[in-house]
Amino acid sequence: MLSDQKVLITGAAGQIGLPMTEQLAADNEVWGLARFTNEDSLAQVGAAGAIPFRGDLEDLDAAGLPDDFTYVIHLAALMDGTNYDRAIAVNAEGTGQLLQHCRTAKGALVMSTHSVYRPWEDPWHRFVETDPLGDVNSQVSPTYSVSKIAQEAVARFCARAFDLPVVIARMNASYGPNGGLPAYHLDAVCRGEAITTRWDPCVYSPIHQDDINAQVAPLLEAASIPATIVNWAGDEPVTVQEWAAYMGELAGREAVVAVEEAPGTLRGSWADPTRRAAITGPCRVGWREGLRRTFQDRHAAPR
Repeated sequence: MLSDQKVLITGAAGQIGLPMTEQLAADNEVWGLARFTNEDSLAQVGAAGAIPFRGDLEDLDAAGLPDDFTYVIHLAALMDGTNYDRAIAVNAEGTGQLLQHCRTAKGALVMSTHSVYRPWEDPWHRFVETDPLGDVNSQVSPTYSVSKIAQEAVARFCARAFDLPVVIARMNASYGPNGGLPAYHLDAVCRGEAITTRWDPCVYSPIHQDDINAQVAPLLEAASIPATIVNWAGDEPVTVQEWAAYMGELAGREAVVAVEEAPGTLRGSWADPTRRAAITGPCRVGWREGLRRTFQDRHAAPR
């Protein structure tokens, strides 16, 4: 784990960012950058032990933001809308502005997404980092994959231009007490609602927040020039249909999965973890154990 370092985390109020901020702030000086459109989120980042800094990556005003961070963990992203220009301005150009400001850092982790991969017809295709990239026409955020591919290109350029070690980590299905796709599916089961997914089967490589937090330090150590690119995913492939059945067992009720096919989207999201495991070692939280913990945290723990 990192200790006695000066760390900047963007998206510090987010699903992944807030638990990570809380853990890192225990032993480091952590600054949390976000738009903080909600004052409660600013208070949460402060309560986590970090120094909140209000900033918008669409047009970053870095006045007052230190430029002597040891490490940068860039999690923030624009994930909605149909405005491609704005998505590229935030996700790609914003990354460039951030890394330029922090170019003296020892290393930067830029979180990308599994959605940069070109879809395959085979739902059990195991994606490796060298697979072709392409547009994934997400019904939720059609600009996301294109703008994140642009982000990766900018981050790769910044590594070379600023002599800044960079690791680009393509996140798969993150989850934990603070949310994520499997957590939201679990919430639906506990409410007696159907889970909606794209395909049958629909494969993911879920990774629990505890493993995400534990892998930050070794991933930062793997930052390099040119940039290192790695799948950030769990070790076990599991289908939505499989995890739904287990969620039903945890909740003591039948889990219903409704399939609404979405042409042009990834039929499966199985990420090969080999490169990541060589850097971080194996994940410590299997998907069943992770879902059991998430159930305890979100539905069985005293409120």
